[in-house]
Amino acid sequence: MEDVLRPLVVIGGSLAITLFIGWAVDWLLRRVDARHPETPLWGHLRGCRLPLQVTVCTALLSGSYDKTRARVVQEHEPAIGRLLALVLIAATAWLVVRVSSAVVESSYFRYASSAHDAARVRRVRTQVTLIQRVVAAIVGVVAVSAMLLTFPAMRTVGTSMLASAGILGVVAGVAAQSTLGNLFAGLQIAFGDMVRIGDTVVVDGEWGTVEEITLTFLSVRTWDERRITMPVSYFTNKPFENWSRGGTQKLATVLFHLDHTAPIEEMRERLREIVQKSPAWDGRDWNLVVTDTTPSTIVVRALITARDPDDAWTVRCEVREKMITWLRDAHPHALPRIATAPAAQPPPTPLERERGRELHDRHDHHDRLARFEDGLRKDARHPR
Repeated sequence: MEDVLRPLVVIGGSLAITLFIGWAVDWLLRRVDARHPETPLWGHLRGCRLPLQVTVCTALLSGSYDKTRARVVQEHEPAIGRLLALVLIAATAWLVVRVSSAVVESSYFRYASSAHDAARVRRVRTQVTLIQRVVAAIVGVVAVSAMLLTFPAMRTVGTSMLASAGILGVVAGVAAQSTLGNLFAGLQIAFGDMVRIGDTVVVDGEWGTVEEITLTFLSVRTWDERRITMPVSYFTNKPFENWSRGGTQKLATVLFHLDHTAPIEEMRERLREIVQKSPAWDGRDWNLVVTDTTPSTIVVRALITARDPDDAWTVRCEVREKMITWLRDAHPHALPRIATAPAAQPPPTPLERERGRELHDRHDHHDRLARFEDGLRKDARHPR
């Protein structure tokens, strides 16, 4: 009977203590979060309940599993102890990553709620994301190393590897040159404020928004919902357009190729009506001028200000559509026309002129012969 009760007491007691600690910590965090709603840290820390319970339960079992005195435990005690140690290391790493993410996220939300500059908020968001990835990577490497060191064979291998660490470091550096370059480029992007999450960029002729930045790659979401993934080193080695850096305000340009008779003053009045009714216009400025002329057309440029690249694209399309519709209905003569005329023939060559005279003489001879025959037939019908 004791062989059955002792394992139940040890395992059941560990589970009961784990559940109580998880409930108590969650209750305490709820109380603190209710008293201090301006601090989101406590609400984020509640998401650490599961890794905390796994860590506590594994720690309790690691310290008390040998008290069960069960035959299975006694026969496989080293394997069970190593398994619990591995689970404890993994659970602790999980808990550390969750706690660090909660602290970083709460700091970001507090900053974002009080900041008024959207560009600085995006910059901080990019840095926070990369910091979380760096911390997770470091904790993961340390956890895996600690798990490997629990095996006696790995300790011996590790001691021998330290002697050749210099050579291995050089070999690894050469083999992972591209990866390390992307890693440092990611840190440079995060803290050098070159590009941020949410920025509107143009890369390789593609217009899109930066959706994700990691330590090795960057993802751009295009206007047609495609994702362009490229190494972060691209942004440190090649030029690109960042429409969000230095402010989001943009100038929208629309070009019209029209006839010389286009009513410019009436077009200005029509443009003023269009932009004043457009919600995409930010109210700063607009103008319409003739920027170029050709023998058959003139180039009219409409310039409209907008709050951001999205509004600039919207107001550009709206002005182009409504202006062309108005010109088609009210001033169709202002639309470009293609002038057509009979093509001028080149002068004939001497050979063509000689052949032409021969043909003309031949036709003239045939005409005289035909008239003579017609005369003979008339005389035959009506003799004198």
